[in-house]
Amino acid sequence: MRNTLAIILAGGKGERLAELSKRRAKPAVPFGGRYRLIDFSLSNCVNSGVFNVAVLTQYRPRSLANHIGIGRPWDLDRSHAGVDILQPHLGYSDSDWYKGTADACYQNRTFVASRNFEYILILAGDHVYAMDYSLLRKVLEVKRADAVVATLRVPRADATRFGTLELAPDGRIIGFEEKPPIPKSDMASMGIYLFTRQCFLDALQLVPQGKYDFGQHIIPSLITTHRVYCYIFEDYWRDVGTLDAYYDANMDLLADLPSFNLYDAEWPFRTYTRDYPPARFPAGAVYRSLIAEGCNIQGRVRNSVIFPGVSVGPDTDILDSIIMDECQIGSRCRLDRAIVDKEPSSATIPF
Repeated sequence: MRNTLAIILAGGKGERLAELSKRRAKPAVPFGGRYRLIDFSLSNCVNSGVFNVAVLTQYRPRSLANHIGIGRPWDLDRSHAGVDILQPHLGYSDSDWYKGTADACYQNRTFVASRNFEYILILAGDHVYAMDYSLLRKVLEVKRADAVVATLRVPRADATRFGTLELAPDGRIIGFEEKPPIPKSDMASMGIYLFTRQCFLDALQLVPQGKYDFGQHIIPSLITTHRVYCYIFEDYWRDVGTLDAYYDANMDLLADLPSFNLYDAEWPFRTYTRDYPPARFPAGAVYRSLIAEGCNIQGRVRNSVIFPGVSVGPDTDILDSIIMDECQIGSRCRLDRAIVDKEPSSATIPF
Protein backbone atom coordinates (compact mmCIF):
# COMPACT_ATOMS: atom_id res chain seq x y z
CA MET A 1 0.00 0.00 0.00
CA ARG A 2 3.02 2.33 -0.16
CA ASN A 3 1.94 3.71 -3.54
CA THR A 4 -1.40 4.78 -2.07
CA LEU A 5 -2.52 8.25 -0.94
CA ALA A 6 -5.19 8.27 1.76
CA ILE A 7 -7.47 11.31 1.83
CA ILE A 8 -9.35 11.65 5.12
CA LEU A 9 -12.44 13.86 4.89
CA ALA A 10 -12.43 15.70 8.22
CA GLY A 11 -14.27 18.94 7.57
CA GLY A 12 -17.64 17.91 8.95
CA LYS A 13 -19.54 20.16 11.32
CA GLY A 14 -21.41 17.34 13.07
CA GLU A 15 -24.47 19.36 14.08
CA ARG A 16 -26.25 16.28 15.47
CA LEU A 17 -23.50 15.94 18.09
CA ALA A 18 -24.71 19.21 19.62
CA GLU A 19 -22.32 20.61 22.25
CA LEU A 20 -19.59 18.07 21.46
CA SER A 21 -18.96 19.58 18.01
CA LYS A 22 -19.78 23.19 18.86
CA ARG A 23 -16.11 24.17 19.25
CA ARG A 24 -14.35 21.43 17.26
CA ALA A 25 -14.63 19.47 14.03
CA LYS A 26 -16.49 16.20 14.40
CA PRO A 27 -13.36 14.04 13.81
CA ALA A 28 -11.71 15.80 16.77
CA VAL A 29 -14.42 14.70 19.23
CA PRO A 30 -12.89 12.64 22.08
CA PHE A 31 -13.83 8.97 22.25
CA GLY A 32 -13.16 5.84 24.28
CA GLY A 33 -11.29 7.30 27.23
CA ARG A 34 -8.21 8.66 25.40
CA TYR A 35 -8.75 8.88 21.63
CA ARG A 36 -10.19 11.29 19.07
CA LEU A 37 -12.50 9.93 16.37
CA ILE A 38 -9.93 10.55 13.63
CA ASP A 39 -7.43 8.29 15.43
CA PHE A 40 -9.17 5.20 14.06
CA SER A 41 -8.78 6.17 10.40
CA LEU A 42 -5.19 7.32 10.98
CA SER A 43 -4.30 4.13 12.84
CA ASN A 44 -5.97 1.96 10.21
CA CYS A 45 -3.84 3.70 7.59
CA VAL A 46 -0.49 3.01 9.21
CA ASN A 47 -1.51 -0.51 10.26
CA SER A 48 -2.39 -1.15 6.59
CA GLY A 49 0.92 0.23 5.34
CA VAL A 50 -0.45 3.57 4.11
CA PHE A 51 1.97 6.30 5.19
CA ASN A 52 0.92 9.13 2.86
CA VAL A 53 -2.13 10.84 4.32
CA ALA A 54 -3.93 14.09 3.49
CA VAL A 55 -6.50 15.37 5.99
CA LEU A 56 -9.04 17.75 4.46
CA THR A 57 -10.38 20.11 7.13
CA GLN A 58 -12.84 22.98 7.08
CA TYR A 59 -15.05 23.52 10.14
CA ARG A 60 -13.17 24.68 13.29
CA PRO A 61 -9.95 22.83 12.41
CA ARG A 62 -7.69 24.13 15.19
CA SER A 63 -8.30 21.33 17.71
CA LEU A 64 -7.91 18.71 15.00
CA ALA A 65 -4.71 20.24 13.60
CA ASN A 66 -3.20 20.53 17.09
CA HIS A 67 -4.03 16.90 17.76
CA ILE A 68 -2.48 15.57 14.54
CA GLY A 69 0.55 17.87 14.46
CA ILE A 70 3.23 16.29 12.25
CA GLY A 71 1.79 12.83 12.80
CA ARG A 72 4.36 11.49 15.23
CA PRO A 73 2.04 9.26 17.33
CA TRP A 74 1.06 7.41 14.13
CA ASP A 75 4.64 7.17 12.78
CA LEU A 76 3.74 9.64 10.03
CA ASP A 77 6.59 12.10 10.68
CA ARG A 78 8.65 10.78 7.76
CA SER A 79 11.02 12.35 5.26
CA HIS A 80 9.41 10.82 2.17
CA ALA A 81 5.86 10.32 3.44
CA GLY A 82 3.72 11.79 6.19
CA VAL A 83 0.55 13.72 6.85
CA ASP A 84 -0.63 16.98 5.24
CA ILE A 85 -3.52 19.04 6.62
CA LEU A 86 -5.33 20.88 3.83
CA GLN A 87 -7.92 23.63 4.24
CA PRO A 88 -9.99 25.60 1.71
CA HIS A 89 -8.10 28.58 0.28
CA LEU A 90 -10.66 31.34 -0.05
CA GLY A 91 -9.91 34.13 -2.48
CA TYR A 92 -9.07 32.01 -5.52
CA SER A 93 -11.48 31.82 -8.42
CA ASP A 94 -11.76 28.03 -8.24
CA SER A 95 -11.74 27.65 -4.45
CA ASP A 96 -14.51 28.06 -1.90
CA TRP A 97 -15.97 26.28 1.11
CA TYR A 98 -16.33 22.60 0.28
CA LYS A 99 -19.75 21.79 -1.17
CA GLY A 100 -19.42 18.06 -0.63
CA THR A 101 -16.99 15.20 -0.25
CA ALA A 102 -16.01 15.10 -3.92
CA ASP A 103 -15.75 18.88 -4.12
CA ALA A 104 -13.31 18.82 -1.20
CA CYS A 105 -11.06 16.52 -3.24
CA TYR A 106 -11.57 18.58 -6.38
CA GLN A 107 -10.43 21.77 -4.67
CA ASN A 108 -7.24 19.94 -3.65
CA ARG A 109 -6.69 18.29 -7.05
CA THR A 110 -3.35 20.01 -7.62
CA PHE A 111 -2.06 18.38 -4.42
CA VAL A 112 -3.08 14.96 -5.76
CA ALA A 113 -1.79 15.65 -9.26
CA SER A 114 1.62 16.69 -7.95
CA ARG A 115 2.13 13.27 -6.36
CA ASN A 116 2.44 10.16 -8.48
CA PHE A 117 0.32 7.67 -6.50
CA GLU A 118 -1.25 4.69 -8.23
CA TYR A 119 -4.19 4.48 -5.84
CA ILE A 120 -6.34 6.99 -3.96
CA LEU A 121 -8.09 5.90 -0.76
CA ILE A 122 -10.99 8.06 0.45
CA LEU A 123 -11.90 7.81 4.14
CA ALA A 124 -14.21 9.47 6.64
CA GLY A 125 -12.59 10.88 9.76
CA ASP A 126 -15.42 10.19 12.18
CA HIS A 127 -16.04 6.42 12.17
CA VAL A 128 -15.04 3.86 14.79
CA TYR A 129 -13.72 0.61 13.29
CA ALA A 130 -10.63 -1.45 12.49
CA MET A 131 -10.02 -2.27 8.82
CA ASP A 132 -7.09 -3.54 6.79
CA TYR A 133 -7.30 -1.35 3.68
CA SER A 134 -5.04 -3.72 1.76
CA LEU A 135 -8.07 -6.02 1.43
CA LEU A 136 -9.73 -3.38 -0.77
CA ARG A 137 -6.61 -3.33 -2.89
CA LYS A 138 -6.80 -7.11 -3.24
CA VAL A 139 -10.39 -6.88 -4.55
CA LEU A 140 -9.36 -4.14 -6.96
CA GLU A 141 -6.54 -6.25 -8.38
CA VAL A 142 -8.41 -9.58 -8.52
CA LYS A 143 -11.48 -8.05 -10.19
CA ARG A 144 -9.40 -5.70 -12.36
CA ALA A 145 -11.64 -2.96 -11.01
CA ASP A 146 -11.36 0.79 -11.37
CA ALA A 147 -12.77 1.41 -7.89
CA VAL A 148 -13.85 -0.51 -4.79
CA VAL A 149 -16.50 0.56 -2.28
CA ALA A 150 -16.36 -0.83 1.28
CA THR A 151 -19.79 -2.07 2.31
CA LEU A 152 -21.56 -3.84 5.15
CA ARG A 153 -24.97 -5.32 5.74
CA VAL A 154 -27.36 -3.31 7.90
CA PRO A 155 -30.92 -3.95 9.07
CA ARG A 156 -33.28 -2.99 6.27
CA ALA A 157 -35.01 -0.51 8.59
CA ASP A 158 -31.69 1.36 9.00
CA ALA A 159 -30.72 1.31 5.32
CA THR A 160 -32.51 4.61 4.68
CA ARG A 161 -29.61 6.36 6.47
CA PHE A 162 -26.98 5.04 4.06
CA GLY A 163 -26.10 4.78 0.42
CA THR A 164 -27.38 1.34 -0.61
CA LEU A 165 -25.95 -0.89 -3.32
CA GLU A 166 -27.26 -3.50 -5.70
CA LEU A 167 -24.70 -6.14 -6.62
CA ALA A 168 -24.15 -8.53 -9.48
CA PRO A 169 -23.23 -12.13 -8.50
CA ASP A 170 -19.52 -11.36 -8.95
CA GLY A 171 -19.67 -8.36 -6.58
CA ARG A 172 -19.81 -5.65 -9.23
CA ILE A 173 -21.97 -2.70 -8.18
CA ILE A 174 -24.86 -2.30 -10.64
CA GLY A 175 -27.02 0.07 -8.62
CA PHE A 176 -26.35 2.76 -6.02
CA GLU A 177 -28.88 5.01 -4.29
CA GLU A 178 -28.07 7.50 -1.55
CA LYS A 179 -30.42 7.36 1.47
CA PRO A 180 -33.38 5.84 -0.40
CA PRO A 181 -36.83 6.15 1.21
CA ILE A 182 -37.52 2.51 0.25
CA PRO A 183 -34.18 0.64 0.12
CA LYS A 184 -33.80 -2.07 -2.51
CA SER A 185 -30.93 -3.64 -0.60
CA ASP A 186 -29.52 -4.08 2.89
CA MET A 187 -25.97 -3.57 1.61
CA ALA A 188 -24.75 -0.15 2.76
CA SER A 189 -21.79 1.97 1.75
CA MET A 190 -19.33 2.80 4.52
CA GLY A 191 -18.07 5.94 2.76
CA ILE A 192 -14.72 4.24 2.10
CA TYR A 193 -13.53 4.16 -1.51
CA LEU A 194 -10.36 2.95 -3.21
CA PHE A 195 -9.75 4.32 -6.73
CA THR A 196 -7.11 3.76 -9.32
CA ARG A 197 -5.43 7.05 -10.12
CA GLN A 198 -7.12 7.37 -13.51
CA CYS A 199 -10.56 6.54 -12.14
CA PHE A 200 -10.12 9.13 -9.39
CA LEU A 201 -9.13 11.80 -11.93
CA ASP A 202 -12.14 10.79 -14.05
CA ALA A 203 -14.35 11.18 -10.98
CA LEU A 204 -13.06 14.70 -10.32
CA GLN A 205 -14.08 15.70 -13.85
CA LEU A 206 -17.69 15.26 -12.73
CA VAL A 207 -17.43 17.93 -10.02
CA PRO A 208 -17.61 20.97 -12.37
CA GLN A 209 -20.89 19.47 -13.61
CA GLY A 210 -22.39 19.97 -10.16
CA LYS A 211 -21.69 16.46 -8.87
CA TYR A 212 -20.21 17.41 -5.50
CA ASP A 213 -20.61 14.29 -3.34
CA PHE A 214 -19.13 10.80 -3.69
CA GLY A 215 -22.17 8.95 -2.36
CA GLN A 216 -24.90 11.05 -3.90
CA HIS A 217 -23.31 11.79 -7.27
CA ILE A 218 -19.92 10.29 -8.11
CA ILE A 219 -20.40 6.57 -7.38
CA PRO A 220 -23.81 6.41 -9.14
CA SER A 221 -22.18 7.97 -12.21
CA LEU A 222 -19.05 5.82 -12.15
CA ILE A 223 -20.89 2.49 -12.02
CA THR A 224 -22.25 3.25 -15.52
CA THR A 225 -18.83 3.99 -17.03
CA HIS A 226 -16.25 2.12 -14.90
CA ARG A 227 -15.79 -1.24 -13.22
CA VAL A 228 -16.77 -0.60 -9.59
CA TYR A 229 -16.84 -3.51 -7.12
CA CYS A 230 -17.60 -3.94 -3.45
CA TYR A 231 -15.56 -5.16 -0.49
CA ILE A 232 -17.85 -6.60 2.20
CA PHE A 233 -16.79 -5.72 5.74
CA GLU A 234 -18.12 -7.97 8.51
CA ASP A 235 -16.65 -6.54 11.70
CA TYR A 236 -17.52 -3.71 14.12
CA TRP A 237 -18.20 -0.31 12.56
CA ARG A 238 -20.01 2.70 13.99
CA ASP A 239 -20.83 6.06 12.48
CA VAL A 240 -21.14 8.14 15.65
CA GLY A 241 -23.03 10.95 13.97
CA THR A 242 -25.59 11.50 16.73
CA LEU A 243 -25.35 11.85 20.50
CA ASP A 244 -27.18 8.55 20.98
CA ALA A 245 -24.79 6.74 18.61
CA TYR A 246 -21.78 8.38 20.28
CA TYR A 247 -22.96 7.39 23.75
CA ASP A 248 -23.82 3.83 22.72
CA ALA A 249 -20.44 3.33 20.99
CA ASN A 250 -18.61 4.39 24.14
CA MET A 251 -20.77 2.10 26.27
CA ASP A 252 -20.01 -0.79 23.87
CA LEU A 253 -16.43 -0.68 25.15
CA LEU A 254 -17.53 -1.62 28.68
CA ALA A 255 -18.91 -5.06 27.86
CA ASP A 256 -17.16 -8.09 29.36
CA LEU A 257 -16.29 -9.12 25.78
CA PRO A 258 -16.46 -5.86 23.81
CA SER A 259 -17.43 -6.19 20.16
CA PHE A 260 -14.74 -3.61 19.37
CA ASN A 261 -11.26 -4.53 20.59
CA LEU A 262 -9.02 -1.66 21.69
CA TYR A 263 -6.42 -4.09 23.04
CA ASP A 264 -5.23 -5.95 19.94
CA ALA A 265 -1.44 -5.62 20.01
CA GLU A 266 -1.26 -6.52 16.32
CA TRP A 267 -3.62 -3.67 15.37
CA PRO A 268 -2.88 -0.84 17.83
CA PHE A 269 -4.85 2.39 17.88
CA ARG A 270 -2.51 5.32 18.32
CA THR A 271 -3.21 8.82 19.60
CA TYR A 272 -1.55 11.93 20.92
CA THR A 273 -1.73 12.31 24.66
CA ARG A 274 0.01 14.26 27.41
CA ASP A 275 2.13 12.59 30.06
CA TYR A 276 0.09 11.81 33.18
CA PRO A 277 0.85 9.91 36.37
CA PRO A 278 -0.93 6.58 36.96
CA ALA A 279 -4.62 6.58 37.77
CA ARG A 280 -5.43 6.42 41.49
CA PHE A 281 -8.56 5.09 43.15
CA PRO A 282 -9.35 3.18 46.38
CA ALA A 283 -10.53 -0.41 46.54
CA GLY A 284 -14.11 -0.86 45.40
CA ALA A 285 -14.34 2.59 43.84
CA VAL A 286 -14.57 1.45 40.21
CA TYR A 287 -16.82 -1.12 38.54
CA ARG A 288 -16.79 -2.03 34.82
CA SER A 289 -15.34 1.25 33.60
CA LEU A 290 -12.50 2.64 31.52
CA ILE A 291 -10.25 4.82 33.68
CA ALA A 292 -7.50 6.68 31.83
CA GLU A 293 -4.14 7.75 33.20
CA GLY A 294 -3.89 10.69 35.60
CA CYS A 295 -7.31 10.19 37.19
CA ASN A 296 -7.86 10.67 40.92
CA ILE A 297 -11.06 8.89 41.91
CA GLN A 298 -12.21 9.39 45.50
CA GLY A 299 -15.88 8.69 44.84
CA ARG A 300 -17.54 5.81 42.99
CA VAL A 301 -17.54 5.14 39.24
CA ARG A 302 -19.85 2.58 37.63
CA ASN A 303 -20.17 1.65 33.94
CA SER A 304 -18.47 4.84 32.78
CA VAL A 305 -15.71 6.08 30.49
CA ILE A 306 -13.30 8.44 32.27
CA PHE A 307 -10.70 10.34 30.24
CA PRO A 308 -7.19 11.41 31.43
CA GLY A 309 -6.70 13.77 34.34
CA VAL A 310 -10.25 13.58 35.73
CA SER A 311 -10.78 14.22 39.43
CA VAL A 312 -13.82 12.81 41.27
CA GLY A 313 -14.44 14.02 44.81
CA PRO A 314 -15.55 12.04 47.89
CA ASP A 315 -19.15 10.77 48.15
CA THR A 316 -19.70 11.37 44.43
CA ASP A 317 -21.34 8.77 42.15
CA ILE A 318 -20.62 8.60 38.41
CA LEU A 319 -23.04 6.20 36.73
CA ASP A 320 -23.25 5.23 33.02
CA SER A 321 -21.47 8.45 32.04
CA ILE A 322 -18.65 9.82 29.88
CA ILE A 323 -16.33 12.33 31.58
CA MET A 324 -13.74 13.97 29.34
CA ASP A 325 -10.19 15.19 29.96
CA GLU A 326 -9.31 17.00 33.19
CA CYS A 327 -12.86 17.59 34.37
CA GLN A 328 -13.10 18.12 38.11
CA ILE A 329 -16.21 16.67 39.68
CA GLY A 330 -16.70 17.87 43.23
CA SER A 331 -17.90 16.14 46.39
CA ARG A 332 -21.40 14.77 47.02
CA CYS A 333 -22.42 14.87 43.36
CA ARG A 334 -24.33 12.38 41.24
CA LEU A 335 -23.98 12.10 37.48
CA ASP A 336 -26.19 9.50 35.81
CA ARG A 337 -26.14 8.91 32.00
CA ALA A 338 -24.32 12.18 31.33
CA ILE A 339 -21.61 13.36 28.93
CA VAL A 340 -19.32 16.05 30.36
CA ASP A 341 -17.10 17.76 27.79
CA LYS A 342 -13.48 18.64 28.51
CA GLU A 343 -13.90 22.41 28.29
CA PRO A 344 -14.62 23.96 31.68
CA SER A 345 -17.40 26.15 30.27
CA SER A 346 -19.25 23.31 28.55
CA ALA A 347 -22.60 22.04 29.66
CA THR A 348 -23.29 18.52 30.88
CA ILE A 349 -25.36 16.59 28.37
CA PRO A 350 -27.89 14.28 30.08
CA PHE A 351 -29.20 11.01 28.66
